[in-house]
Amino acid sequence: MASTTPASPAVSGELSHKQIVTIILGLMAGMFLAALDQNVVGTAIKTIADDLHGLDQQVWVTTAYLITSTISTPIYGKLSDIYGRKRFYLAAITIFVAGSLLCTIPQTMYQLAGARAVQGLGAGGLMSLALAIIGDVVPPRERAKYQGYFLAVFGTSSVIGPVLGGFFAERDSILGLAGWRWIFFMNVPIGLIAFAAVMATLHLNHTPRKARIDWAGATTIIVGLVPLLLVAEQGRTWGWTSAASLACFAIGLAGIAAFIWSEARAGDDALIPLRIFRNRTIVISLTGGFVIGAGMFGGMMSIPLYLQIVHGSSPTTSGLQMLPMVVGMMLASIVSGQLMSKTGRIKIFPLIGVTLMTIVLFALSRITADSSLTWVMTLMFFFGLGLGNTMQPLTLAVQAAVEPREMGMATSSATFFRQIGGTLGVAIFLSVLFNSLGDSIKDAFTSAAKDPSFLAALRDPAVSAYSPESAGLVKGMASGQGASGLGNVGADSSIIDKLHPALSHPIKAGFATSMDHVFLLGAIVCGIGVLVLAFLPNVVLSNQSAQAAMAAQRAKSDRGLLPLGDDASESDKRLHDSLEKFLLDAAAFETGGHTFDELQDTWDHLEDHQLDPHRKGRHRASDPATH
Repeated sequence: MASTTPASPAVSGELSHKQIVTIILGLMAGMFLAALDQNVVGTAIKTIADDLHGLDQQVWVTTAYLITSTISTPIYGKLSDIYGRKRFYLAAITIFVAGSLLCTIPQTMYQLAGARAVQGLGAGGLMSLALAIIGDVVPPRERAKYQGYFLAVFGTSSVIGPVLGGFFAERDSILGLAGWRWIFFMNVPIGLIAFAAVMATLHLNHTPRKARIDWAGATTIIVGLVPLLLVAEQGRTWGWTSAASLACFAIGLAGIAAFIWSEARAGDDALIPLRIFRNRTIVISLTGGFVIGAGMFGGMMSIPLYLQIVHGSSPTTSGLQMLPMVVGMMLASIVSGQLMSKTGRIKIFPLIGVTLMTIVLFALSRITADSSLTWVMTLMFFFGLGLGNTMQPLTLAVQAAVEPREMGMATSSATFFRQIGGTLGVAIFLSVLFNSLGDSIKDAFTSAAKDPSFLAALRDPAVSAYSPESAGLVKGMASGQGASGLGNVGADSSIIDKLHPALSHPIKAGFATSMDHVFLLGAIVCGIGVLVLAFLPNVVLSNQSAQAAMAAQRAKSDRGLLPLGDDASESDKRLHDSLEKFLLDAAAFETGGHTFDELQDTWDHLEDHQLDPHRKGRHRASDPATH
């Protein structure tokens, strides 16, 4: 990188396109590491749980990863602002690879959950720091175009992840290691490549600044979030009003209150400084990200379930069937990125995106077990178009609303609120799905009992001979027990594949009905997101990167004063302007052959600025006029 116009970054702080692409390649390797892992593990988790004899414990594997990745995100952002991005991005890769190695040796699901928690500690930095680094080196108007590279990473991982997960899960052993353990072991070479790429390509100019680490904020955010995330994942199993759930709610809310109090005391050193919430752009963007995250993740979680349960797709096949959504997301990202680069305006794009997501989710709430797969995949394409217009602009808006030195904090805050919204959304949507599932299946069988073709199937000997499960269901229906012999289909849906198609159809219809409730709720949530984003200010993106802006600030500080923050009082601003004018006058006076000490009555010009009387005075106490 040093050989490519080496003088340019040093002078202006801007990097060439070739330099930026080189840096992005290293960042993409790190993001690919985390994105691929999520998709692969999701496909193979049932096989892993069966091998470790802990099917009922598999949720802890997801919960542990979610908790550590979420709580570490704002910590990475703040520390990277203080000490520099590169060292923490390399640390995130190292921790993730170490966690991956630990995931290859567990003998129980609880041991695997502990190893996944270590992975999550690394994943929290891989995502947010990559976006922060792009904010450092790429001007805001150009950022959206380069984000297409990262969406390509997510799109690729979402397609090949399930394929790889299915491949490894179906192998009993590869080179003496259980097939599913290779899911984690393959992260090691990818991580080493990512580490080497970042080490070789990422060269950022960072100016260290004095700031104390907000240990109180880091501690209280852990105390507040861990119980709340835990109950979000486990509440449906425990019961939302159980003693365990209520205890988590109480501890979590007390922790959040303590976090807010500690952040107020920490001021600018806070993990998430409270003053940023006085900025309308930040408040609307973070609120919109939270709401949209809930609707987005709820929809993305439900679509694969619909494909696998209702249409009978395998995890691998359902991953490939998600391709239209990936294509739509990448296409929208490229087009919106080009338009944002030309106009510098971003408000219209998330509004279009969330409106489109709302319409698509409402349309998905009308599908049934007999809906055409082509129609569903068409809706998925437009859902992807909505996502592509929504994901990046809100992060850009938050980045544009803060000073360059706080890029990491701003980016991680945007990621953090979106993750929290997504976690809450998935928890609520899953509760809606499974709480209504029993009644939906019961209603579907009641309706089927009025269908002559279904009644004929119950009398057909070939249907009962299809499988023992089919025979048991036919016997239960004949004795008036209905579908009670199916067991808990929500916990184990494998029985659907064992039933005769005529008998499984009512179950699929029940699932489709419950999923309709989820999609409708997602549409309502995204509709709220439209209302929130309608109040987003018309942010105009700058043509100057964060590094260039900080370089300009350093050059300006060599000649005068550092700029004041947006939250400075009017009196401070008037004083600052007066001092800056004085320093410029002093510099001009010196160039005329005079020295600084020859200046007289240097503060007299402050009279015109209506400053507080105690702030007026003379430059030197030895001036005759001061005695």
